[in-house]
Formats: sequence, structure tokens, C-alpha cells
Amino acid sequence: MTAPLVVFAVGNPSRGDDAIGPVLCGQLANWLENEGLAERVDLIEDFQLNIEHALDLQGRELALFIDAGQDTPAPFIFARIHPSTATAHTTHALPPEAVLQVYRRMEGKEPPPAFVLGVRGEKFDLGEPLTAAAGSHAAAAFELLTVLCRRPSLSEWAGSAAATRR
Repeated sequence: MTAPLVVFAVGNPSRGDDAIGPVLCGQLANWLENEGLAERVDLIEDFQLNIEHALDLQGRELALFIDAGQDTPAPFIFARIHPSTATAHTTHALPPEAVLQVYRRMEGKEPPPAFVLGVRGEKFDLGEPLTAAAGSHAAAAFELLTVLCRRPSLSEWAGSAAATRR
């Protein structure tokens, strides 16, 4: 059975604050299990998004992409995203909007409503630990994640996205 919500957590745990996505994915997995919500959410953790991730959007009601960003406003941004026809230089690493576009082209229909949770990171050097600032930003993002997973609906998420832009 396909869960109605899919969460993509992107990042490399060996590259400092790039670990934010995987860290949040692990915390979210534990929280979902403890709350009895694990069957409603599929968690997908990867170093980067690829065209194959479009297949993971099939049968979903909502999609969320979590990633760290160096120039992201602190502590995070949460926004709705849409398919983009912008091309990438490679088929190996895609932005979330390109994954949505691949789905649109592959399926011949619109992808599920999708959002991005971009969490501010500071240092992304190989072998570095998560910075204190990134840990704090991730904690704030995790609070939002719990709200989103308790209320997985387009209207609720759109309202949360609008509220975080203020």
C-alpha cells in the first residue's frame, strides 16, 4: 500500500550541515512510529534527487522535499513548489521542481502537490559535524514537520507556507 505522503530527505551526513535532511529524516521516522503515523508517510533518504525519484510520487496525495541550504533564510523556508522545465546539466542531481517535471512528462498528468522545507546550514565541508546553528534550525524545522504530518492536507500545508513567509 502506498502512503499518501512521501517525504524526501536529501543530504550527505559526511558533509557538515548537509546532514540536516538525513538527521530530520531519522528524527521523523522515530516520531512517526511513536505517534502511530508511520503507515501514512513514506520516508526516502538520499544524497541527491535523481530522475528515478519521480516514480516515488506515484499514488501520493502530498510530497515534501527536505534539504539544507547555505543561503536559505534562518531557520528555514517552507514553500509550495511546482514542476519546472528548467534543465539540469546532468541527470544525476535534480532540484525538486525538476523531479516534479519528470513526473509530469512520464505520467502525462500533474504531480501531487509538493512543498520544500529548506533548512539553513552554515558549513558543508567533508568530515565536519553538524554546526550548533544548523542543529537549532533543524529543531525549529522539526516542530513544523510534526504539525505537517499530523495534518497532511493541501489547505493546511498552504496555510503553513503562507504563515512562514511573514
